Amino acid sequence: MRMTTLCYIEKDDKYLMLHRVSKKNDINKDKWIGVGGHFEEGESPEECLLREVKEETGLDLKSYKFRGIITFIQIDYPTEYMCLYTADRYEGNITECDEGKLEWVSKDKLFELNLWEGDKIFLKLIKDNEPFFSLKLRYEGDELKEAVLNGKETLSQFKSVALI
Repeated sequence: MRMTTLCYIEKDDKYLMLHRVSKKNDINKDKWIGVGGHFEEGESPEECLLREVKEETGLDLKSYKFRGIITFIQIDYPTEYMCLYTADRYEGNITECDEGKLEWVSKDKLFELNLWEGDKIFLKLIKDNEPFFSLKLRYEGDELKEAVLNGKETLSQFKSVALI
């Protein structure tokens, strides 16, 4: 079991996105994701969030919100529990990231990027200002096979609105 954080930093109706192009053997290779990473021993979710954002972007978050918990299940990988955040205030200047290229992307262009199918679901939930949520995503390879929102199967609902 792994614990991680993921944050979508907002500015001028854009999110700071990370295009994962730098690491070898990266499950996220060529995907666009938010910023974050793995918990270190003894860290709270907020401590992990602040450290990972600083390491990956150079920014110090000043205002952030815990949006949901995502459970990722994928064959040949340990289950991952991800604490999902958005942030709307920060200090500092963006630095280079050794995991890929950081870029501000307009929120209305997000779904044109190479995103994980499940990321499209939680990005829509964030956009719709969904209250705190629990989302379980089960993948086989790159294909999303199951999505359960707050205990209810929801994959067909999202496929019917052509989100994924």
